[in-house]
Amino acid sequence: MLTQAQCRAARALIDWSREQLADASKVGLRTIVDFERSARDPREVTKDALRRALEAAGVEFIERNGGGPGVRLRETEQSAPTIPIEDLSAENDE
Repeated sequence: MLTQAQCRAARALIDWSREQLADASKVGLRTIVDFERSARDPREVTKDALRRALEAAGVEFIERNGGGPGVRLRETEQSAPTIPIEDLSAENDE
């Protein structure tokens, strides 16, 4: 499931324009504009394509529950292990 608000919020989280979402999802720009403005409710296959593109860019969708549907950024693994501040020294502080 993908709501209009989730689509707009997801784009904002990753700083994507509608054009970028259209390119990544292979969904027409007019379809995205109309969907986000509640002027059109696209087919589920179209909403799935939008959601997959946003998920590939790092968005995690929160389904309806007590707080309602939402979005957040997926946590990513850090590229290098962190060193606790109390263990930093001139040798390991890069």
